[in-house]
Amino acid sequence: MNRRSPLLDRLPPRAAFSVKEAAHYGVPKASLYRLRDAGLIEQLGHGLYIAAEGLDADLDLVEAAHKAPLATLCLNSALARHGLIDEIPLAIDLAIPRGKTPPQVLSPVNWHIFDRATFEVGRSETPIDGADGAMIGIYSPERSIVDAFRLRATAGYETGIEALRNWLKRSDSHPGRLMQVASAIPRSGGPLRRALEVLL
Repeated sequence: MNRRSPLLDRLPPRAAFSVKEAAHYGVPKASLYRLRDAGLIEQLGHGLYIAAEGLDADLDLVEAAHKAPLATLCLNSALARHGLIDEIPLAIDLAIPRGKTPPQVLSPVNWHIFDRATFEVGRSETPIDGADGAMIGIYSPERSIVDAFRLRATAGYETGIEALRNWLKRSDSHPGRLMQVASAIPRSGGPLRRALEVLL
């Protein structure tokens, strides 16, 4: 197949797409499979593809965000992204609200179910590196620290302390703002307050 197949021009160059979306762009399933077999697109997961020129993107996040639009980087993955812990997690920690079913993905993901009532506390979106226009949710440093204390058996008992210590060294850290986030998240205020008393 010609490396400059006109079909490629119909597909998003640096974003994931499903078989159904490819058909919407005018690329039928049979043609999609020929593009895949020619190495012009790559399969990210079941029924999910990306053009080869988008392969410098963070494909694990692209797949997760496409299959779970509310997926939000949390716990150790968010703490590492914010530079608050040295550990590089082996799997991606992603939260989805209670009531949503974690999708099947090929990427190494630890799915966490967060209370729908507090799911949006400290949540924003960030671009996925290398994927034009693709976004994924991420919790703020403050929310990530609060969750590390709340879910310390999952995140690791020392992780919250390490993250809090590093966060306190930053000029923009405000313990009052941290406790305000903690007040909105059940079972986190007490352990966090005790840690602050020791570290401040």
